[in-house]
Amino acid sequence: MRIVTTWTGVEPGDRGASVAMGNFDGVHRGHQAVIALAETEGRRIGAPPGVITFEPHPRQVFAPDAPPFRLMNAAARAHRLEKLGVEFLYELPFTLALAGMTPREFAQQVLADGLGVAHVVVGADFCFGKGRKGTAADLKAFGEEMGFGVTIAELVADAGDEVSSTSIRKALSDGRPRDAARMLGHWHRIEGEVLHGDKRGRDLGFPTANIAITALHPPRFGVYAVKVDVLTGPHAGSYDGAASLGVRPMFGENLPNLETFLFDFDGDLYGAEISIGLVEFLRPEMTFDGLDGLIAQMSADCDKAREILKDA
Repeated sequence: MRIVTTWTGVEPGDRGASVAMGNFDGVHRGHQAVIALAETEGRRIGAPPGVITFEPHPRQVFAPDAPPFRLMNAAARAHRLEKLGVEFLYELPFTLALAGMTPREFAQQVLADGLGVAHVVVGADFCFGKGRKGTAADLKAFGEEMGFGVTIAELVADAGDEVSSTSIRKALSDGRPRDAARMLGHWHRIEGEVLHGDKRGRDLGFPTANIAITALHPPRFGVYAVKVDVLTGPHAGSYDGAASLGVRPMFGENLPNLETFLFDFDGDLYGAEISIGLVEFLRPEMTFDGLDGLIAQMSADCDKAREILKDA
């Protein structure tokens, strides 16, 4: 997949795609339906499938002090889109200048002139341009005028409720990763570089791979059964594991992070990129009278996670 991070001076070979457009936070089933329509339309007109999204997320620009809300960082979103067969990812820098464009200016300067899109697919609730005044219907009218096709996708529902990033965040906050996965169409994953930590896990007999969750919506703190993909380095591959997500209350005040113990693994993962898929919530964070109690609970957590992951 080719990632293009500008809409000006785009190479000729990077133009003319059939694109799905949106923020695609989580790349859930509703997003996937929009992307699939763009691919279908692309096959019909002979255009490669692409996605237009924005980085940073617009909410980070307009409300920089708001609590973390993203389900995915940019790298995790790109990995998921590539798995869906997207050939071009137009990751446009979201600036106040871009946000200040009128709907017409955005359609003309970014979509028609800048990227030369052949077709655009958006969800029925898509809004764009200054003040979010442009609607999906407006985009369709602009497309007819400016020479690109537009398809408006119906919203996807799950058991009668709309599939949305908001609903997925609620499920994760409640400790319901399987419900989140049903809406996502895949395990909710947290990706990042393995960082050096306090190495307490190693001392306790459970060495962990630690990644930060900064700027991401935090799922319910506690212990999870997880699926692990090591994306880079000599140990690249898939593993089962148990992970602790939270602030480690037994060891004082700490920033939230995700610490994962990989089953049947022996190796150094520092600096590697890993992806942690949350499968099932096992228990909330706890404190213990001593390390013996903690170690016994960690062992029980791992046994339970192994059983769960046999069928996951």
